[in-house]
Amino acid sequence: MYLLSKFPITKSNYLNLLIFIIPVSFVAGNMIININLILLILSTLLLHGKKVFKIKYFLVDKLFFAFFFLVLLTGIVNDYYFYSISLAWKGYFATIVKSVFFLKYLLFYIVLRYLIETNTLNFKYFFTSCTLMSLFVSFDIIYQFFNGTDIFGHKGIKNNLGGPFGDELIAGGYIQRFSIFSFFLIPLFYSEKYLKYLKFTTPFLFIIFLIAIVLSGNRMPLLLFLLTVTLIIIFQKHTRKYFFPSIITFTLVLYLLFSFNSKVRENFGGFYGQVSTMTIIVLNKDFNNKNMPPYLKEFASFHGTWLMNKYIGGGIKNFRYYCHERSNIDKDSKFICNMHPHNYYLEILTETGIVGFLLIFIIFMIILYLTFLKKYFMKSKLDDNKIIIAFIFLFIAEIFPIKSTGSFFTTGNTTYLFLLIGILIGLARKDILIEKKY
Repeated sequence: MYLLSKFPITKSNYLNLLIFIIPVSFVAGNMIININLILLILSTLLLHGKKVFKIKYFLVDKLFFAFFFLVLLTGIVNDYYFYSISLAWKGYFATIVKSVFFLKYLLFYIVLRYLIETNTLNFKYFFTSCTLMSLFVSFDIIYQFFNGTDIFGHKGIKNNLGGPFGDELIAGGYIQRFSIFSFFLIPLFYSEKYLKYLKFTTPFLFIIFLIAIVLSGNRMPLLLFLLTVTLIIIFQKHTRKYFFPSIITFTLVLYLLFSFNSKVRENFGGFYGQVSTMTIIVLNKDFNNKNMPPYLKEFASFHGTWLMNKYIGGGIKNFRYYCHERSNIDKDSKFICNMHPHNYYLEILTETGIVGFLLIFIIFMIILYLTFLKKYFMKSKLDDNKIIIAFIFLFIAEIFPIKSTGSFFTTGNTTYLFLLIGILIGLARKDILIEKKY
């Protein structure tokens, strides 16, 4: 009874619980992410009714509506094409069905906007969840490194450790995406008497997260994590004194890991070799090179695939079909196209065409203007808003153009991106600083 009186079950607490679970659902898998997402959308609509859709819509919102309409349109056009040639690529009308289900992310975005603008979303719960889950994944990776299996009995694969994700080697990406919030938990949501602990907690968290990412074997998340931290240090001057000692310590730890652990040395040494090889191939335009790395083959396959549906694309998740049908494909090659070209922007071009690419590009630029530019280069109400900081730099890392990625249209990636976007737009559009609530 005491706990129930301490944490009463209210509409607000229930919806915040669903937000709290989001980082947990990313560890549990796509099915749980979808269940959590649908529960949040339906619960908000049931508890708040039509008011959810009465938020004020701006240019960026209208561009989002246009993009989702385009996804539906290109789904209809491409399924009609498949039907006209009697081709059940993934079942008749499969692209339309996928496009309709994709609309849930538009609803997710609107719901987040509404929860922020009505002061329903308590960020303390979300930041706490991100911190706890990032530490859990990190310690599980470190335990797996020393023990051979993680706490669930999962073994690593070659030089990579999946931790609680098992055979899905995305632990480093998870830590990169969610751990940054932990550095802001104490400064934002606890009294000033706890600030003295930052000189201990910040280096500890930084080292634990970075070691876990290195041990996971995920190379791109390591670079993105370092990019995010570097941007925070550059633009948030007061954070430098907390990060510099940890950077020196981590450099030493990384040197020891690289020198005395063959798996780490092989993984990251091979990454350097791959980058060097790709650079030479691109500069020489030698795309028929037999030593071309797999990711570069996927990038190279993009151009011919995009040319088949330049303007409105080939429909979401149809890359593999069109990739094998492109005119410049080597019919004697044993290369099998992947499900996507391993880059958000190339995938958007192939699956929603130039129109979709321009819509997304303009949306991203508007978001950067409303958040990053207005906070750090212009006089605005965002000057004192500290909650938005982590979301800004994680968004920059997520949309960083020169990186290999998973599919833009998969559950995990789309949920995470729209989580960042919904919160960023919601915070940027509020008239009253949200910190005053706490």
